[in-house]
Amino acid sequence: MIPSTYYDIIRYPIMTEKTMLAYQMSRQCTFAVDRASNKVEIRKAVESLFKVKVEDVQTIRTKGKKKRVGKVLGKRPDGKKAIVTLQPDQKIEIFEGV
Repeated sequence: MIPSTYYDIIRYPIMTEKTMLAYQMSRQCTFAVDRASNKVEIRKAVESLFKVKVEDVQTIRTKGKKKRVGKVLGKRPDGKKAIVTLQPDQKIEIFEGV
């Protein structure tokens, strides 16, 4: 399925201690994104949703972990993350002050 809107491409921001440190040190924001989206679509989505200028986009495909509940063996879904580097004078409000 091809994402139809920018909200389908950018799922949610990933806010951990490691990602917040990366934001403070080098203006890198981390988002969970749709697995079918590419770097160009992610760049356009971030620029239009947050009204910022993007310098670089890096993507990471993550494998879902295998989990066991009793005898049943299952697997979490695979995912994709995007690390977006903003230009020097740009900032995103949801990453500020967390």
